[in-house]
Amino acid sequence: MLKPKTRWRIEKPDEQLVQALADQLSITPLVASLLVKRGLCSADEAREFLYIEKQAFHDPYLLKDMDIAVERIQEAIQKNEKILVYGDYDADGVSSTTVLLTTLRRLGADAEYYIPNRFTEGYGPNEKAFRWAYENDYKLIITVDTGIAAVHEAAVAKQLGMDLIITDHHEPGPELPEAVAIIHPKQEGCKYPYKELAGVGVAFKLSHALLNEVPEDLLEVVAIGTIADLVPLQGENRLLVKKGLAQLKQTKRTGLNALIKAASVKKNEINEETVGFSLAPRINAVGRLQSADLAVDLFFSDNEEEALEIAYEIDHLNKERQKLVSMMAEEAIKEVEDCFPIEENPVLVIARENWNAGVVGIVASRLVERFCRPTIVLSIDKEKGIAKGSARSIQGFDLFKNLSSCRDILPHFGGHTLAAGMTLALENVDLLRERLIALANEQLTEEDFIPVTNIDIFCKIEDITVESVEEMQMLAPYGMDNRKPVVQIEDVKLASIRKIGADQTHIKIVFEEDGNQLDCVGFGFGFIHEEISPVATLSAIGELSINEWNNFRKPQLMLHDISVNEWQLFDYRGARDMEKIFATIPQEKRLIISFDFKVYNRIKKSFPDDTRFIENLNDIEGLNISGKYIIFADIPKSFDLLAFLFRSGVPERIYTFFQQEVDHFFSTIPTREHFKWYYGFLLKKAPFDLKKNGEKLAHYKGWTEETIGFMSKVFFELEFVKIEDGIISVNASSAKRDLSESRIYAEKQQQIELEKTLLYTSYGQLKQWFHEKLELTEQACNV
Repeated sequence: MLKPKTRWRIEKPDEQLVQALADQLSITPLVASLLVKRGLCSADEAREFLYIEKQAFHDPYLLKDMDIAVERIQEAIQKNEKILVYGDYDADGVSSTTVLLTTLRRLGADAEYYIPNRFTEGYGPNEKAFRWAYENDYKLIITVDTGIAAVHEAAVAKQLGMDLIITDHHEPGPELPEAVAIIHPKQEGCKYPYKELAGVGVAFKLSHALLNEVPEDLLEVVAIGTIADLVPLQGENRLLVKKGLAQLKQTKRTGLNALIKAASVKKNEINEETVGFSLAPRINAVGRLQSADLAVDLFFSDNEEEALEIAYEIDHLNKERQKLVSMMAEEAIKEVEDCFPIEENPVLVIARENWNAGVVGIVASRLVERFCRPTIVLSIDKEKGIAKGSARSIQGFDLFKNLSSCRDILPHFGGHTLAAGMTLALENVDLLRERLIALANEQLTEEDFIPVTNIDIFCKIEDITVESVEEMQMLAPYGMDNRKPVVQIEDVKLASIRKIGADQTHIKIVFEEDGNQLDCVGFGFGFIHEEISPVATLSAIGELSINEWNNFRKPQLMLHDISVNEWQLFDYRGARDMEKIFATIPQEKRLIISFDFKVYNRIKKSFPDDTRFIENLNDIEGLNISGKYIIFADIPKSFDLLAFLFRSGVPERIYTFFQQEVDHFFSTIPTREHFKWYYGFLLKKAPFDLKKNGEKLAHYKGWTEETIGFMSKVFFELEFVKIEDGIISVNASSAKRDLSESRIYAEKQQQIELEKTLLYTSYGQLKQWFHEKLELTEQACNV
């Protein structure tokens, strides 16, 4: 067997709905299935999703307080009042700041921006910043991608006589700030039809209302912030991103072109993955390590030389961020393993002094990936007596809901179901951990701690063609709630497998089913080369793509996970360095069986806990091989030993070495004619000196001395002869007996048959032999 890394979960769609949709839209059943799985069951719904770019944007005035916000901003512009756009330091916040500030300046406003420093000010509006704005004569503050939790800061602004407009998308708390206007699609009383906008999406709606037209040129910036913030890519977000990506491919924005160049991205190939894995992480890196102003400056730069200088500085910061994350992740993992064993901690709360607060969210994600536990990673500031950090969660544990129950010890906190940020007093860290562990114990089961992979569709290899993979691209752009389809192929054969890459850590597989083949590439899956036997039947999951090489295009599967649901045979007969191979087999599964005491004594020196000596049936009593990786180091003395061993269970794998010193199969096997001639010879020539004349007789007959000695022992055991000091004489009074009555003769025949079956059969024949024995065990277990 080869167990998958995650739980595979697939729900098959209604076949009648799939076929009806395929017929109505003239699409393949493959794509129709994916649409139905996304809840798009009617032709109209599916068309709207597939051709979203033909849809119109929603009226921005459907957002509650939009008319009030527009009126106040227009008033500020007319009066030439100073306006401050107050943003956030992540990619969504930077994009939001860019969109609104561009709009205000386009309208002639006296506007500047302010993004708090993550390290000295923390997340969201703060009193000190608002007082600075007042001292610098700002009359109106507009927050973007932040502010919905700024109850105290709103009161400060009012006290100072400044007006405050809040635009945000984070979950609203039980108490909202007192502001001139709050533009938030999820606030109570808001009738806006789409609730899942990113912060930049909300800022874009305000820009739309202010300009009285859709600012198409800002869509490329909106796409970056929307993708970066991992909001659902459905509805209006899908429209924003699809149009924004098309614009990004031909952007004339100097700063974006510089960033694209610094990231070594091909402009004409830009898609949601380019943004999510290349551009957005670089923008985020700035605010994670220093002030995010540098990123805003890049967006506004119209000087190519200056923009490139900023872009390469940002690229350098991203590399520094990557190194920092790796170092902190190693420290955090060790902290968990040493101090917070996952068996006792269904939620991980890890805190350390001097950890960079800018990357704790990424480190939390790494811990979730490794331990599959909701995780909070905090940076401790002993001077201020606070801990500041980020949280990431797993399915089944709503972070926002559970952290909301701890508001009494979380003065600054906000977020979503799967991600959150917070600041709390240092003395409350242990209390937070205790409370969350108690909540997790009530809400989570053991199964929740096994990662889940949701599979979109089951495919036959024959269904996977260049055309069907291209048609699947109609579902892009992919993201939250519209992730790239994960497909499953089931019970396929292995046509070929080989390691690839300079360090051989990757794998190239060719799957085969009913004469059809599919290429598969698995990055980081090189280890499975030794985990899959040649005739295994496999299942695999992954994402489909098209491989282009030398103007030839064919589909391929990018591997996510793989499994073998049957026991496997690994044939190492004739292999050298037997014990070196033993060491590569996982210790927790390894069980080495030896039937030869000399071999057993040698092996147990290196593997004392994993090696068992079996001489007879009594040695098998109490041994359970179910789920084990059984290693046969040498040949058993009888088939009965193997048969009795397999009664104790079905192993996941069998490794056969079957080493031995004496080869019975290829030694001369005396026939009954041999025995007949030799007995007649002894009747005539006895007494016969075996020591003196045995070699001459063997040479005369073309036999081996071993053959003469073996027949002599059989005759002696059957009492046909007497042997004293090497002299053999015939026992004239012996009764007539068959050769099969000799134990020595029977053992020799059995050893020959054992060797023939276990050593000199093909891989397929040996697998079939074991299969028949194990099938009997399974049948007995099912009775």
